[in-house]
Amino acid sequence: LQFLYFIDRANTKTMAEKIAILDAGAQYGKVIDRRVRELKVFSEIVPMSTSVAQLKKDGYTGIIISGGPGSVTADDAPAYDAKLFESGLPILGICYGMQLLNFHHKGTIEKKAQREDGQETIKVETDSLLFDGLDSAQPVLLTHGDSAGKVAPGFRTIATSGAIVAAIENAGQKLYGVQFHPEVDLTVNGKTILSNFLYKVCGFKGVFTAKSREQSCIDEIRKQVGDKKNVLCLVSGGVDSTVCTALLSKAIGPERVVAAHIDNGFMRHEESSKVAVALSGLGVTLKVFDCTEDFLSGTTECTEKGTKKRYTTKPLRDTVAPEEKRRIIGDTFMKVAEKITKSLNLNPADTFLAQGTLRPDLIESASSLASSKADAIKTHHNDTELVRELRKQGKVIEPLKDYHKDEVRELGMSLGLPKELVMRQPFPGPGLGVRLICAEEPFICENFNSVNKLLGELVSIETASPEVVQQVKDAFGDDLTPLKNSKLAATILPFKTVGVQGDGRTYSYLCSLSSNEKPDWERLFVFARLIPKVCHSINRVCFTFGKAVVGPIKSITQTLPREDALKQLRAADHAVNTLLIKHDLTTILSQVPVVSFPIDFDVAHSTEAKKQRTEDRRSIAIRTFITNDFMTGVPAVPGTPSMPLDVLEKMVEEVSKVPGVSRVVYDLTSKPPGTTEWE
Repeated sequence: LQFLYFIDRANTKTMAEKIAILDAGAQYGKVIDRRVRELKVFSEIVPMSTSVAQLKKDGYTGIIISGGPGSVTADDAPAYDAKLFESGLPILGICYGMQLLNFHHKGTIEKKAQREDGQETIKVETDSLLFDGLDSAQPVLLTHGDSAGKVAPGFRTIATSGAIVAAIENAGQKLYGVQFHPEVDLTVNGKTILSNFLYKVCGFKGVFTAKSREQSCIDEIRKQVGDKKNVLCLVSGGVDSTVCTALLSKAIGPERVVAAHIDNGFMRHEESSKVAVALSGLGVTLKVFDCTEDFLSGTTECTEKGTKKRYTTKPLRDTVAPEEKRRIIGDTFMKVAEKITKSLNLNPADTFLAQGTLRPDLIESASSLASSKADAIKTHHNDTELVRELRKQGKVIEPLKDYHKDEVRELGMSLGLPKELVMRQPFPGPGLGVRLICAEEPFICENFNSVNKLLGELVSIETASPEVVQQVKDAFGDDLTPLKNSKLAATILPFKTVGVQGDGRTYSYLCSLSSNEKPDWERLFVFARLIPKVCHSINRVCFTFGKAVVGPIKSITQTLPREDALKQLRAADHAVNTLLIKHDLTTILSQVPVVSFPIDFDVAHSTEAKKQRTEDRRSIAIRTFITNDFMTGVPAVPGTPSMPLDVLEKMVEEVSKVPGVSRVVYDLTSKPPGTTEWE
């Protein structure tokens, strides 16, 4: 998308077409906003508690209620005006919004054994205006634990996912609810569904005008920086910071832009030298700073969730907690930037800090710039407490903060940046620091054995208990033929990965599937979709290459963010990326994180074998990811153009040669329930 929808707020009250997006804490709230504006209707995200009187006073003529991580039956459910549904305004409730719609009108909400966190095919009633022009079978993204039980009086069910109600309507009152997310890419015809609501239910015409997005960013930069001050831009070499640097150069001139590349010690193989070469054509002087020791010895201040007490973290080199690692790296970036400012003789009072923060970064960090209610999925290094404090002081420039990744690529092309730079694989600012899963002890909860037992029954459904069979039928349907005779072994691994389930963050188990047979990828993906639905303690499923892994596995390789573990990961990452580039897969795959995790499969059951090890052994995950919006996505299916089998087999072969690598696994998980990165 090449345009920013822009309008003077003072004149919006006179508009006849305005959508209010009531914020219940959705991770995808800004994506809803983006989709509505793409359809040429003005929209704003407003607090869930906004009164009907205020909504009408501000001229809103339609309402969308977002999803959210909470339950409508909870004591702390977001407050709302009870008069909302009697306002006469057309309303579309999404996920949490549908449940609120049903609950308010005396329907029931239940927490069922089955939860849904991924792309599913639902059946829709095509005589509903919401689904006008669509086929009855629709692939959609469902992410929820609660479900509608009894549908409220006056409403009818217009979509189902197995036995679960997926959409409801009261057409006479123009009230509609969908349990799925029409705003994301995984809902294939979601844009049509939103268009039907806006144009056929609300009766809008699409009068919202557009202005050049590039020029809007340039105007914003010039207004904030003024005529005299300089800008220090932290350049990682990735797409976002590079486009940000190019935009700054065009807005205020390259002579006022100081581009600093910080080597934090977590870079890829020869990454820093590649950054210098890639940016040399921008006309901006790039200065490279080796700050490895600053980061490894860095600490930061955090707040305990329960007690709200402040505490100082351990140094990064001794830290295992993912959130603490991200916060330390993010805050150290800011501290290092201050040191660089002084070393370059820049006056802090006359220097702004620029970074390529994107909308998804802010949404997943639960930043108030994106949403006042969203649950934090992960803290992004460019949205820590320190960064937020600098924002309050007006010292941070983030011209891309309303952009999504695909839009940044388009902007980069319009700025004249080379395609190979704009289309390169994204790499997180914290680098390999967040692709190295650290642990000092196994993660084993009370349900460890029961989850493993349930997994065993799922992959041997022929001998499963009647209770498990019924759970599977509720989630999968009555025909269990695709699950039978799987010849799979399944076990959970004793460490945590991050996921997003029901609009909230989860740190849960990873499930390893393996077999002594040649992998049946179609069947593996069936199990990968099923397992998180039935096993709520699992948010990620992988296939482990090599002989079948028989659980339980209850030991780990102690891992901290230090050079030995980083060296293994850097070599594995280089092997995978070399093959991606060689076979031109970087233009097909949106992102391919290569992750090190602390499991040595081959000594898991043998104390003697462990004693004989002369090196720390870990395993490597290949996490392919295909997406347009980077808020949702799917893994590449091996044997398709996005991941040819011979290329994958070569990747496994090359990574297995890296000293200290136990096994290689392939991530089968969509987003949700698994995030793009593992932590």
